[in-house]
Amino acid sequence: MEEKKMMTPLTKGLILGMITVVLSLLLQTFIPDLKEQQKYSWASLIIIFGGIIWACWSYAKDMNGNVTFGNVFAHGFKTTAVLTSISVVFTVITVTLIFPDLKDRAMENAREQMIEQGQLNDTQIDQAIEMTKKFFTVFAIGGVIISNLLIGVIASLIGGGVVKKNPNPTPFESDNLQ
Repeated sequence: MEEKKMMTPLTKGLILGMITVVLSLLLQTFIPDLKEQQKYSWASLIIIFGGIIWACWSYAKDMNGNVTFGNVFAHGFKTTAVLTSISVVFTVITVTLIFPDLKDRAMENAREQMIEQGQLNDTQIDQAIEMTKKFFTVFAIGGVIISNLLIGVIASLIGGGVVKKNPNPTPFESDNLQ
């Protein structure tokens, strides 16, 4: 009997990471206005969410249902960790090399929003913009980490909860639980 190859969390994370990188590059290239991009940012989140659930489901299927909630959750979270690592590296490269004007566009967008809210005077707005400029990359990385991990945990919990599990694996199959 031929043994089928399972995709690892690394492979699944790389696939999801590449999909989100391509989507981000397309948005940055074809929709340079940040306000317009925000309208489409949900698409990346849906891809991540659905991709992590898919990773959990395919893992359980590959294991013929001989999994526990913890096994499936761990698989989904490992996939999330790989995806998040790719996203962080891509964010740094994007902000510093590919689209260095992104920081200036984001600062101008933030300035417009602060002016519209009318709660700060010009000096306070300038101070806030300067502070944000200094830590822009750190804030961007933090946002990517928090959002990806939060979505990944929720999707892994759902994936672990909804996949079909075989509650009584035979003693010979229990070695496959990892």
